Amino acid sequence: MNPEEDTEWNDILRKHGILPQQIKITQNDIYDSAVAQAQEEESKRLEGLDLDELAELEDDEDDQVLAQYRQQRLAEIKAQADKEKFGELKHISEPDYKREVTEASRNSWIVVHLFRDSIPECKLMNRFLGELAQMYRATKFVKIISVECIHNYPDANLPTLLVYGKGDMRGQLVRLDKFGGMRTKRKDIEDYLKGLGAIDLALKRALPGEDGSRAEDSSDDEDDSGGRMYFDLSKGI
Repeated sequence: MNPEEDTEWNDILRKHGILPQQIKITQNDIYDSAVAQAQEEESKRLEGLDLDELAELEDDEDDQVLAQYRQQRLAEIKAQADKEKFGELKHISEPDYKREVTEASRNSWIVVHLFRDSIPECKLMNRFLGELAQMYRATKFVKIISVECIHNYPDANLPTLLVYGKGDMRGQLVRLDKFGGMRTKRKDIEDYLKGLGAIDLALKRALPGEDGSRAEDSSDDEDDSGGRMYFDLSKGI
């Protein structure tokens, strides 16, 4: 007996559960499968195109398919724009700190620079952070005069970076000793922030005149204090 044969006896056995039910593939099933496969292949072909390239295909492609991908691409662009809402190094004062940093860090990464204009390393850090703010616009970069943030904060610990994320402090960098002081490169600060997760490389933009293709250096993790005294900066701010 062949259990796959479509016989009256096999039908009786299937009815009583002795043989499994026979699965019949209809022409509609074959058609639906072919359509699904074609749609998947079309999706893969179009997903890498930008809006201009999609517009060029209007004469050759199904309007409904193109409209769907155009809407999808516009939604992606809007979502990225909603993330990349900063783009500059903003100067804040003591009354702004809670709103601009503590509360804002629940939704975005915040990099705070405690500085004094009279200290060369602070000027260097401000230049680097201004550039990084343009490159990583989903991260908020702010600067505040050190003694406005923490009263009596020693100039010997400047520049100081405080990095906030998910409503809490995630890292602090005191002085630039570990990077060589005035020999510090922007890449050093970029790598430090990358290590904390404060910047998203997928959203990196090139500065005007730069192609964004600089090779990334690998550096050993070091203690951020550089032998200097650490303050618990999360208290009293």
